[in-house]
Amino acid sequence: MKAWPYPRWVAHRGAGKLAPENTLAAFRLGAQHGYRMFECDAKLSSDGVPFLMHDATLDRTTNAKAVFGPAPSNVGGDHAWAELARLDAGSWHSRSYAGEPLPTLENIAHYCLANGFFLNIEIKPTPGTERATGEVVARHAARLWNDAVVPPLLTSFRPEALEGALATAAQLPRGLLLDTLWDGWFEAAKKLDVVAIVCNHALWDAATVKRAHDAGWRCLSYTVNDEWAAQRLLALGTDGVITDRVDLFAPL
Repeated sequence: MKAWPYPRWVAHRGAGKLAPENTLAAFRLGAQHGYRMFECDAKLSSDGVPFLMHDATLDRTTNAKAVFGPAPSNVGGDHAWAELARLDAGSWHSRSYAGEPLPTLENIAHYCLANGFFLNIEIKPTPGTERATGEVVARHAARLWNDAVVPPLLTSFRPEALEGALATAAQLPRGLLLDTLWDGWFEAAKKLDVVAIVCNHALWDAATVKRAHDAGWRCLSYTVNDEWAAQRLLALGTDGVITDRVDLFAPL
């Protein structure tokens, strides 16, 4: 396997559930707990700006209903970045985070680069825009990390998004996310020239870890919030653990 420049422990969406996910506040809290690598989700606004958001709609983690009305707001198709920038992405979590804005990928890049942190960008496309989202996220990542020693790791559940990333910025490392070991995943990973497989932690066993390692890929796991699960993964020889529990696990 190629040299692996990333830490073993990765803070999920910043600081998982201790702060509003996918915000700079969450990244800062994760950093306070000693984490040096973060995972985040990147979507596109209707005018093509990559920003941090996990869900397909805005309602769970912003005050979109108060701003745009009661109808569910499709993240990718309904709003330009100038509108999304008005939203409060913190008050849903707790009063102390009220007014926290949605960050762009550029905001997060500047924060990570200024502090020497590493990033795992999950490409989270709106349905129907998989390849285009991969292309845009990869283009922005290549520009933002142009002079960085360690680039971000681009991951996605959608092979089409990774195809777009590969075609746009082949120099950026990619990882295939899996929630099941679906037929053809291994062949798809080879075609996408990935450096890592990122699995639901329950999918890893000794045989699957060996198969991935033999192919030259690193083995990462999401979302690991229990000590017994972390110990099992470490014993299997996996290479990365993505967790919400930055307060429970001391990063190495």
